[in-house]
Amino acid sequence: MPQETTKNGRRVLVADDNVDAAQSLAMLLDLMGHESRVADNGIEALATAREFRPDVMVLDIAMPGLNGHEVARAIRLEPWGAEVLLIAASGWGQEENRRQSRDAGFDHHLVKPIDFDALEKLLQENKR
Repeated sequence: MPQETTKNGRRVLVADDNVDAAQSLAMLLDLMGHESRVADNGIEALATAREFRPDVMVLDIAMPGLNGHEVARAIRLEPWGAEVLLIAASGWGQEENRRQSRDAGFDHHLVKPIDFDALEKLLQENKR
């Protein structure tokens, strides 16, 4: 089970090999009262998740090491992984891409560039 959320928000792990994009998103999340961490590849995302135990993970699909689908599958196998809200972030948004994300265990699929208002709405509506 994920650790307790921060007083004002959620514990969010942002993983994207575009470091500037990941850090920018994390900064916005922090400003909104969430606690965030950043990883720049799939292997780091998995290791950070095991230590940080986020409530939410925003995972780029096309990351080196392990891609977002592989990370999502690994998270779902963790004893605490069923409770994590998994959000795919991809440049591709066709139905086939969304199906692949669902099949990998993602709860939602957002198309890049991520609409921060849409992300914030998901964070508010999907508290587990």
